Amino acid sequence: MNPLKTPIKNTQSMKKIRTIIVDDESLARRGLKLRLQAFEDIEIIEECTNGREALKAIEEHSPDLVFLDIQMPGIDGFGVVKKIQADTMPLVVFVTAFNQYAIEAFEIHAVDYVLKPIEEERLTIAVERVRQHLQQSESENHKQRLMDLITNITGQSPAEINDLLSAGQLPEQGYPEKIAIKDRGETTLVPSKDISWIEAAGDYMCIHANDQVHVLRSTMKNLEAKLNPQNFQRIHRSTIVNLERIEKVCSHINGEYYLILDSGSRLKMSRSYRDKIKHII
Repeated sequence: MNPLKTPIKNTQSMKKIRTIIVDDESLARRGLKLRLQAFEDIEIIEECTNGREALKAIEEHSPDLVFLDIQMPGIDGFGVVKKIQADTMPLVVFVTAFNQYAIEAFEIHAVDYVLKPIEEERLTIAVERVRQHLQQSESENHKQRLMDLITNITGQSPAEINDLLSAGQLPEQGYPEKIAIKDRGETTLVPSKDISWIEAAGDYMCIHANDQVHVLRSTMKNLEAKLNPQNFQRIHRSTIVNLERIEKVCSHINGEYYLILDSGSRLKMSRSYRDKIKHII
């Protein structure tokens, strides 16, 4: 049966999957759009011709799904993915004429990839995988996601939160005494007061506490919002420091400074963030 003639329905749910197509070739965009018309739950909300347009459209529309060409002039498909903040990342299906990109595509967490010229059967498989991911993310442990959120906000253990939820109570929002870090099914609660400094590494935050480094998948903006600004301040676009851990402030060129922490760590402070700790300079 030809999917271009007979719409392929999502039997689980007819919720629209808001989709953006990104490809610098007009014929490729037109062909993919034509094939996607066979899927009643796919809603094309925008088409982009390059990486910059894609980044702007993703920020503006917050789509569920992006069909993203890998080879494009300027910012290529991988570059687009790397520039998207983790908390706004849509599902991505890479579109490519080169099979060697497949492994790298999966390494940066694409849902799937399809090769040009696009085969209808292969596209159907990719769309079904998208549906499965969306269903899992929407229904997958809604309570668990709520628990994770509250744990991050309050620093209370999952068992304590579960008792509060069972009793119909939620803890008051505030700056948590602990930061929850999940790794391989385990959650480590790191006391905020033990954190010396934090550095960004792509979609991950490296939290330095008590001579250990904990890795948390988050954005700098989200993590900064969980820390009490009386104790933690951003000193660089990719660095947050515990003010109580600063032992020395050394002036540098162009109005910049180096901060020496009690652990011996030496952190560069950008001039644009100087006002945030001017009371100790």
